[in-house]
Amino acid sequence: MDDAAASLARPTDQVLTEIARYVYRYEIKSPLAMERARTALLDALGCAMETLSSGDCPSFIGPFVPGCKTQNGFRLPGTVFDLDPVKGAFDMAVLIRYLDHNDAFTGAEWGHPSDNIGSILAVADWLSRNPAETSDTTPPPTIQTVLIALVKAYEIQGCFQISNAFNSVGLDHVILVKVASAAVISWLLGLSESQAVDAISQAWMDGHPLRVYRHGQNTGPRKGWAGGDACMRAVQLALLTRSGQPGALTVLSAPRWGFYDAIFGGKTFNLPRSFNTWVVENTLFKLTPAEAHSLTAMEAMLKLGRILKEQAVDLHHDIGRITVRTHAAACLIIDKSGPLKNAADRDHCMQYILAVTLLKGAQPDSHDFSDASPWASDPRVDYLREKIEIFECEQYTLDYLNEEKRSLASALTVVFANGSPTEEVAVEYPLGSPKHPGTKKAVEAKIHRNLGLIFSRGEVEHIVATVATKAKTTMVHDFVDILWRGNSS
Repeated sequence: MDDAAASLARPTDQVLTEIARYVYRYEIKSPLAMERARTALLDALGCAMETLSSGDCPSFIGPFVPGCKTQNGFRLPGTVFDLDPVKGAFDMAVLIRYLDHNDAFTGAEWGHPSDNIGSILAVADWLSRNPAETSDTTPPPTIQTVLIALVKAYEIQGCFQISNAFNSVGLDHVILVKVASAAVISWLLGLSESQAVDAISQAWMDGHPLRVYRHGQNTGPRKGWAGGDACMRAVQLALLTRSGQPGALTVLSAPRWGFYDAIFGGKTFNLPRSFNTWVVENTLFKLTPAEAHSLTAMEAMLKLGRILKEQAVDLHHDIGRITVRTHAAACLIIDKSGPLKNAADRDHCMQYILAVTLLKGAQPDSHDFSDASPWASDPRVDYLREKIEIFECEQYTLDYLNEEKRSLASALTVVFANGSPTEEVAVEYPLGSPKHPGTKKAVEAKIHRNLGLIFSRGEVEHIVATVATKAKTTMVHDFVDILWRGNSS
């Protein structure tokens, strides 16, 4: 039997049907999941407003072709743009992700599940404004619908991240944004469950981005719009499926040409958990715009910095080295030496993050990573970077991968020039972790602060209250109109 005949004889890949079955049939009953979903939506919108007000907002936000207008499209929050849902998904996800301040989820793969909100909100708003685009099977486009889609997109992406390292074959984690968004967008569009399987297969069949733009000399700003690219493609593929395009039902398992053989080294996916609501309940909210694996080390450095200040330590002459014990993911992703070319390089360099934290006496903000920041050219930063040694603690890696523990532990020690060390300062869970008691209050403050960069205090309270108490009855377009600036004087 040749490859084509063998593929035809195989049943539909189970992974495809499991994803579609979950999206279409699973009923969310967890109050905690919905509470976390409301927080995730508001946090993501706040991150988008932070990008818009940062002075570093990418110039490509807006129509693909300047001046082109869309009638009754997606009204991009915080802007005057009215966009088609494909470009709208891209722009929304870019604004959420660009400053590296949106939520994160860890495992064998690393990623940011709130990237999916770009596609979800864009499509839901477009459908809400265009009843002719909906069908009898289209879910009502309320904020509650958005929250349900959010929970399920988070779950799909996160469950794959637990035990499947796409980074090990050089692929970027946004492949999972494309798959998760394609699944929930199919549901939002009112496609049948079998059509959703087709759309999901299209996402797996698509070309996938390399991680090259996150590493070494190729590190660049694409990492800030990679999630938007995945959202855009997911919406496009779901719309193509709606137009009648069939999928490839053995896209994963087909001999030689399928994803497993052609891309994943012959391995099959390991999904250690069934899809439910666990991921959104265990997602990390980021309270500072730096790579998530640095957060515990940063908090430990703040504590050490206060000790050094009390002891009147000369940071230039008295420090021999600074040792960082941490988990393997941090060593792989953000242990960097040599010149740092741009903001994308700096916010993914553990040494830079820790040096700035020590010198500043506070956590870095988004401007601290920009080319215009004084830290970017401060010789003291490079001097301290050279003294920071990062190495893996095997126990920390085990705890990081443990589904029940899910820590991000790091421990820092300063060794003085005379050879004497400080006591080691260890932090297991950063502020923002669901296991940190201060997270809820800190994230609420972040949401209000970021939304307040664009909106008045009254508007912020209206936005928060609508999501918190009126999600079931508020149509998406009515909510997005609050966020849109096109009607503002």
